[in-house]
Amino acid sequence: QVQLKESGGGLVQAGDSLRLSCVGPRRTFSDYAMGWFRQAPGKEREFVAAITWNGDDQFYADSVKGRFTVSRDNAKSRLFLQIDTLTPDDTAVYYCAQAKLPFGRPGPSDVAFGTWGQGTQVTVSS
Repeated sequence: QVQLKESGGGLVQAGDSLRLSCVGPRRTFSDYAMGWFRQAPGKEREFVAAITWNGDDQFYADSVKGRFTVSRDNAKSRLFLQIDTLTPDDTAVYYCAQAKLPFGRPGPSDVAFGTWGQGTQVTVSS
């Protein structure tokens, strides 16, 4: 079973930056697009960002463009999410996810992703 594990969350102040990390399976990580989603208290899970299998293309939710940067290191089977200028509205559990199909470019929806990590909590105080 594919396992994804996030790290890097925590309690921070508004204006701070965080870098989330997700480690995936070494054998197949480089074959799949990867994504980040988040779920705030009382809200549905929402798409944040995604990156193609080779890292050539990244795409973002409109609400995070300019502050979030997704990247990957296939040699280390790692996915990253750099979050700058955090606001209390960024408070959520952040999940990494692997696309259902290898290669290609998944859409910005959780239906395109088939494997999920357990999440890492990000809490931003004002």
